[in-house]
Amino acid sequence: MSIKLGVPSKGRLMEKTFEWFARRDVTLTRTGSEREYSGEVAGIDGVALVLLSAGEIPRELAAGRIHLGVTGTDLIHEKLPLWEQQVKPIAEMGFGHADLVLAVPAGWVDVDLTEDLDAVAAMFRDHHGFRLRIATKYHRLVRDFLREAGVADYQLVDSQGATEGTVANETAEAIADITSSGETLRANHLKIVSDGLILASQATLWRSRTAQVEDADRAALNTLLKRLG
Repeated sequence: MSIKLGVPSKGRLMEKTFEWFARRDVTLTRTGSEREYSGEVAGIDGVALVLLSAGEIPRELAAGRIHLGVTGTDLIHEKLPLWEQQVKPIAEMGFGHADLVLAVPAGWVDVDLTEDLDAVAAMFRDHHGFRLRIATKYHRLVRDFLREAGVADYQLVDSQGATEGTVANETAEAIADITSSGETLRANHLKIVSDGLILASQATLWRSRTAQVEDADRAALNTLLKRLG
């Protein structure tokens, strides 16, 4: 057995994760070809590297199949209903910053606050005969946010990509999506509702509360956690 560390398997998130660990004298290396998801850990004994998509890491942490994992706050909160009982944040890593926000057409001058959306939604349904559509892939987070804001007359439309374009394509009237600069929203003539920040996210190192740690592996886990601060 060994302590299993799950990290994103490709792209900038993987590169930044490798750099973050390297600054703490733990070297993560991807091995094999670009099509092989294998890697290794140098600088500390008894730790195995598991390369996964960022979206898979919350599930693997919750199931206890990996002990530690790097993924965004947004994915943990969205994919794990009782995340506090399943995982524990160890360190915010200082990259991968993005905000999950609620955005509406820039021309909706009467919508500045989330509560304004409720009145617009009611009028929309009266006029069009169906509920105002909000495109997002963050169903749990958006539903909870709108419930707390008192907005009820809407429907969520699943969008796994190019969410900003759904309004222009007339498949949704508003969106809730991740943004880092807001430029893509503005380019698609959308504005963020003034109180529409649903969640501020960044890459974070998480520890599973459910993964079993064998006595032989406990020293390796403690050494790694101490090294990572």
